[in-house]
Order: sequence, then structure tokens, then C-alpha cells
Amino acid sequence: MMNEFTQVLTIAGSDSDGSAGAQADLKTFMARGVYGMSVLTAAVAGNSYGIHDSINMPTSFIKSQIKDIKDDFKISAFKTGMLSDSEIIHTVTEEIKDGSFGTFVLDPVIITKHGAMLLEEEAYQTLIDELFPLADLITPNFYEAKKLSGLELNSKEEIVKAAHKLRDLGPKNIMIKGEHADDSLDYVEDFVLLEDGQSFWISEPYIKTDHVNGTGDTLSSSIVAEIAKGSSMEEAIRISKTFTYRAIKNEIDVGHKFGPINHFIHDEL
Repeated sequence: MMNEFTQVLTIAGSDSDGSAGAQADLKTFMARGVYGMSVLTAAVAGNSYGIHDSINMPTSFIKSQIKDIKDDFKISAFKTGMLSDSEIIHTVTEEIKDGSFGTFVLDPVIITKHGAMLLEEEAYQTLIDELFPLADLITPNFYEAKKLSGLELNSKEEIVKAAHKLRDLGPKNIMIKGEHADDSLDYVEDFVLLEDGQSFWISEPYIKTDHVNGTGDTLSSSIVAEIAKGSSMEEAIRISKTFTYRAIKNEIDVGHKFGPINHFIHDEL
């Protein structure tokens, strides 16, 4: 039957070396057995050495991409990634707020895993004000959670407190990803606060490697895929945490410096 195969969407930037952004999302969607589509918000020129140029898509073009997806396809769940300025954030908000794309996972691309700010302050506030209240799940990294909550996150108790503060901003479910820029760590521990008030910690061993590009993209897009296939929020998060860990552990030799993770994992989770 028409449009019965599970379909999902990423609204994100294009990463030319394929390690992150929409490219990582689409690889994850395929690996998790769903049909992925993309709306590009920006494009980055980069490789394993770094990012060297970027350009934002015109908002009129972003609107056209979303309209064409809506006019033809049946999207069960979707995510947003890089939304680089206030105008783009507002445009995306206006186009998705009707709920026609199903469950919404927001990967707040605000600060890198090493603590570098990616958004101007105005865009940061627009993201919180306009998109956070629409999100079914947000997946901030350790540094993003610190900024969003105003807490230092020096203890598990502070991380739990931060999750509750983040939920006050509007998202239904919160996943605070653990710090993984410290080579002294034995485990990476994430904290999840669900809409019904239940919470849990989830961890995997820390792996020392330079091949971690796209980990956040992969985690959030895997959650999208699993939800679209019918998993609960908790099931989708647990499956995706394990999938992302295995993609890091089974290193793939691509590039000279900071490489991608390995999406070619076919064992059942």
C-alpha cells in the first residue's frame, strides 16, 4: 500500500565529509531499517581536519523542502539538528508546529562536545522559546545541559536537578548525555527523565578514540527511527544508546584525523 513503509525525517545541516549532520542521520535511518528523508538548513565544507566554510539555506528554500515532504509522504517521527540562526529556527517552528511529522526529537546543536559555542545568543534564546515547547524529547550534551540549566553538573544530584529544570522549558522528555571529553572516564553515563516522572541512568564503557564525529546525530536519529517503528520512548533510548556505543567501538578507518563512527552494524539490538 502507498506510504506504508516507515518514513522519518531529519531537518539539519549537510556535512560534506559524511561524518555528521544530515548524512549521519540518513546512514543511521538506513541502519535502523527506516526510510529517511532530509530537509537541509545549512551546508558545511569540511573534512577530518576541521570545518572550513559554511552557508545557510534561504528560509524560502527550507519552506519549499518541508512543503514537498508534507505534500507526498507519511512521516512518523523526525528530528532537528543544526539550526544556525533565529530566522531559520523561526521558519522551522512555523512549518512543524502543526504536528504533521509525528514525534519530535530535538538535538539542540548549541555547544560542541568539547564546550565550544555554536549559536549566537539570540538564536540560542529563540531555540528555547520556540522549539523546546514543541519537542517530545531533547538530547543535550553535557555542556549544553550546563548552559541550559545554569548548573555546573559536578554530581549526579545536580544532573537530576538539571533535567527537571530543562523540562520546565517545555520538552516532554529529557536525555542529558554524559561527559565524554575526559580520557580518565571509565563509563559515559546519560540521565533520562521521562514525561511520566520516571527516570533512569544508562551507561556504556568510555572508548578513547578520535573517531566520534556524529555521535549525537546518530543517537538522536536512532531514537527517531525506533519510535517510528513503534518503540516506547524508553525502549527507543536504550536501543539507541547501545547502537551508538557499538558504532563507536567498532571503529572505521576513514580520514586522517577526527573520523566518523561506524554505522555498518548489522547485529540485532
